Amino acid sequence: MDTIKQLKWRYATKKFNADKKLAQTQLDVVKQAFNLTATSFGLQTIKLIIIEDKTIRESLVPHSYYQKQVLEASHLLVLCIQNDVIKEDVEAYYDNIQEIRQTSDAILDPYKQDLIKMMTNMTLEQRQQWSTNQAFIALGNLMTVCAFEGIDSCPMEGFVPSKYDEILHLEDKGLKSVLLLPIGYRADDDMFADFKKVRKPLKEAVIEL
Repeated sequence: MDTIKQLKWRYATKKFNADKKLAQTQLDVVKQAFNLTATSFGLQTIKLIIIEDKTIRESLVPHSYYQKQVLEASHLLVLCIQNDVIKEDVEAYYDNIQEIRQTSDAILDPYKQDLIKMMTNMTLEQRQQWSTNQAFIALGNLMTVCAFEGIDSCPMEGFVPSKYDEILHLEDKGLKSVLLLPIGYRADDDMFADFKKVRKPLKEAVIEL
């Protein structure tokens, strides 16, 4: 695959073909890509909600500043963070390491205690911002994977998280919405599809030492 060609093909899709749906195999790739995204310490304090239901998505449009991509896309991805990161999250993470890698407690415990201390020393707002930073990493990864798979996408911060949280009952799940990514196929008449990319020259964007 020509990586640069696919990245040039990708753009923030403004109008999706509402009649064209992603295959389950494509959704499986998206789910795996999300789960394989790098996160700080590998702690994965983020979750992905995939919404296909049109009725739910229609109710979200007014809280997305009436951006139609939310409804017209094949699926809407909602990237969420945990409301908080607690000691039990860290312990569960290290239990998972131990189970998968068969690493001894003697090796893992110092790292576990350091991470618990780090999280404890943060304020709630700092822990939430830390998790939000991980969600942005996941967003970038999903956009790139979608481009490689020939899936159109549109990253969005323009929505009202509190309303999304309410409609999707995220509080019950201990989650907060932070980012959106409608995915699917561009409409034939989306004029933005043919616009040339506007980027700085490489010499201005990249510094080599």
